[in-house]
Amino acid sequence: MAHSAVVLSKEDDNQQPIYIDSNTASFDEKTSIGVYTGNVIYRQGTLTVNSDVMTFYMKDGQITKITVTGKPATFKQTQGPGKEDINGHSLIGEYYPSTAKLFLIKEAVVSQGGNKSSSDLIIYDTKNSVIKAGDTTTATKRVRTVFEPKEKK
Repeated sequence: MAHSAVVLSKEDDNQQPIYIDSNTASFDEKTSIGVYTGNVIYRQGTLTVNSDVMTFYMKDGQITKITVTGKPATFKQTQGPGKEDINGHSLIGEYYPSTAKLFLIKEAVVSQGGNKSSSDLIIYDTKNSVIKAGDTTTATKRVRTVFEPKEKK
């Protein structure tokens, strides 16, 4: 698995309220699953996610997992002053709040400034500010990383 630490997370985002806009929304009390469909826009702190479908899985009033699908689903996280935003997209996304890990699956790309990593699997650890790309179970799907040189001042 290739490792690339090119991002920094906004630590207080997960302590902010969640705002979701969508064309439809449903919540099943029995299964504790919420489904939002149609031009879904999720905002929490500096994080924005756009998808076709977003599903929340809850236990004891806490979100345990969020899945997104889209063609593609996208995310953007604003970093501190003077730092480039983090942008990403994939066909499928899974976020686990308890571990602060975002899994981007199928046609995944994460970029910050001119730097970019693409693979069929990218794991973004938002707590420790680490990106891991690639899947060690297969050698046929490679990771492509591009680092743009910084301009000399």
